[in-house]
Amino acid sequence: MRQGTNISIPSLLEINSGVIHQLEAYLIKHGFRNAMIFFDEFTNETFAETIESSFSRLTLDTKVLKSGLDINDLIQVAFSLKNYDVVLAMGGGALVDYGKYVAFIRKFPFISIPTSASNDGFASSNCSIMVNSKKTTVPAQIPYGIVVDLDIIQTAPTKMILAGIGDLLSNITALYDWDFEEKHGVGYVNAFAAMLSKKAVNSFIRTPMNDIKNPIFLKELVSSMTMGGISTDISGNSAPISGSEHLISHALDKISDAPQMHGVQVGIATYIVAKVQNHRHERVRKVFERTGFFDYVQTLSLHKEEYLQAIDLAPTIKPNRYTFLHEERYREKAKQLLDEDEILKGLFKE
Repeated sequence: MRQGTNISIPSLLEINSGVIHQLEAYLIKHGFRNAMIFFDEFTNETFAETIESSFSRLTLDTKVLKSGLDINDLIQVAFSLKNYDVVLAMGGGALVDYGKYVAFIRKFPFISIPTSASNDGFASSNCSIMVNSKKTTVPAQIPYGIVVDLDIIQTAPTKMILAGIGDLLSNITALYDWDFEEKHGVGYVNAFAAMLSKKAVNSFIRTPMNDIKNPIFLKELVSSMTMGGISTDISGNSAPISGSEHLISHALDKISDAPQMHGVQVGIATYIVAKVQNHRHERVRKVFERTGFFDYVQTLSLHKEEYLQAIDLAPTIKPNRYTFLHEERYREKAKQLLDEDEILKGLFKE
């Protein structure tokens, strides 16, 4: 008999304009007395002084983490810290993952403060860390808190928002892969995790998309990503938000001369896989057209040959899974689409 599921959800969730100026009040409300906040080089230069000056009642220590750290570096950082009531990280996806992992191994509560909506890592129960010179997904935990200032997200480059859209839309193909996997006797679908992931993406695609920097749009994007992240804690794996499309992206990270942002690669692969699955590809297409995702991708001069190789390599990325691309007939269909689909032909150069 399977055991019941215990899930973690953020105790602190603030997604609104100007919330970055209320950090101290949030920490006091949740009983924290001293904190460490990690910045990357950009957020240290741009936001550190403002945040430090807003603290008057709590002890706040700060530390800048440079890019390119691996798991051994992060272990050293973690055990060089004194005891804190809470650890925060404000920055891009890599910096948030650094903070999440440091807090996880020291068993500190963690508060995620993303400065862009380029992927759902700020809310997930794992993180992507360099291990033996290879980017590896390692366990962590759902953040204790998530604080997203829409004023900051709004000023991020448009390509970051488009990447987030690509990452979120992948829930559609990931869930269909998960059902496919269960039908082939590999793993099982957690119904509640699947429902949450599906509700997240369906809520988002009903949002008006005429202005992707509109605060209402951004709040829906971030909220839906948060629900997707929580679904991974319920399922105990990334299956509710990661399937064939993520395998293609991970393969591209290995072979591409110039890999694109994770969410951009995932978004392109989501359209390919949706066509392979013959499942909701029209919906995916409409979202990408309305938001300008396809228009942006056309500026990137992507190489079709790299995507052909990545499709073949995809099953080896996670051989324990069984997605559509784990079957040769579907890999062949995916590669054929690159030559036949009018939209895809416009995205790639030979």
